Amino acid sequence: MVAAQLGRPPRGLHAVAHRCPCGEPDVVQTTPQLPDGTPFPTTFYATCPRLTAAISTLESEGVMRGMEERLGHDPALATAYTAAHEDFLARRATLGEVEQLAGISAGGMPTRVKCLHVLVAHSLATGPGINPLGDEALAMLGPWWVPRSCATALGAPPPEGA
Repeated sequence: MVAAQLGRPPRGLHAVAHRCPCGEPDVVQTTPQLPDGTPFPTTFYATCPRLTAAISTLESEGVMRGMEERLGHDPALATAYTAAHEDFLARRATLGEVEQLAGISAGGMPTRVKCLHVLVAHSLATGPGINPLGDEALAMLGPWWVPRSCATALGAPPPEGA
């Protein structure tokens, strides 16, 4: 299903990190180094085309700019976002260390907002309360999986037990 969602075989796939309410994978966890040796900082990767399209809409509406401005003026938000960065690094470290990625998370953490896709994927994979800006963006999305799962939209078989 992940290959169908991406339109290509997944690279560095470690596990499905979250499933959307329709039962399909929507976030995968990837290794910090791809099989060809390329460092890959995006530990949590959104795969659902409906989810990624909804996040792209938020990005095109300028949501990231407002979030980043608030980071500069809201010490509590900045502290929570730095904690999200540390959480991201700790979770990636369980999959291996890559020297080129030392101290670098993804999505702009801990001081910028560069990619909502990563922040939302981190929130979905870890649950609420870990990444404040990922949680905030996720709340803005609404039910991206409605009216049907992406398996149906992609012509793939539904998940087992569905």
